[in-house]
Amino acid sequence: MSDPVSEQRRTSELRDEAYVPEITASEVVYRGAVWDIRRETFDLPEAKGLVRDMMDHTGAVAVACVDEQDRILLVKQYRHPVRARLWEVPAGLLDVDGEDPLAAAQRELAEEADLRAGRWELLSDSCLTPGGSSESIRLYLARDLHPVAEADLHERSDEEAGFEFRWTTIDEALAAIAAGDMANAVAQLAVLQVANVLRCEAEGKPAPTRDAEAPRLLID
Repeated sequence: MSDPVSEQRRTSELRDEAYVPEITASEVVYRGAVWDIRRETFDLPEAKGLVRDMMDHTGAVAVACVDEQDRILLVKQYRHPVRARLWEVPAGLLDVDGEDPLAAAQRELAEEADLRAGRWELLSDSCLTPGGSSESIRLYLARDLHPVAEADLHERSDEEAGFEFRWTTIDEALAAIAAGDMANAVAQLAVLQVANVLRCEAEGKPAPTRDAEAPRLLID
């Protein structure tokens, strides 16, 4: 016999629900330089024949790098769609076939920030614009940092050639977010989650992180 209390706890948990509707049509309607646009027709129990266009995205990873002084590394990069140079955290696409997300994050950290990390934890999995894109991003916390050997340094090109780096305190980053001075959503998420981790550690509580190899619950 099931436990009514346990059953109520399961049904009341704050948790997203994976759901695959009946897809009756799916086609690429635009092939782009980086991403394609896909049009799908699908049925839900509450509505039939829905048509949606969406960015067919590869997914991405991002890294919140925290040093021994509890500062976070920010990278300023030009983003053409918003015509701005934004403060971000190291990040990159999951565009290598079969590459594990953690391996991709380690590669991006080395290529974008010239750093390697001895300690990796998982902060979150996020759907950035679920109304119009399939993009998901896995955010890691990287610590015990050390520089990449000079012989292994990555030569950055395109927008990455203009990178600017800054180690900043969490308080400074939180103030920039509140003032509207730091708009990148993933950077905001990284700062807020690192602030929570550091607060828990200062209070002697378990850090709200997961194992770096933890499965993605909604996105395969």
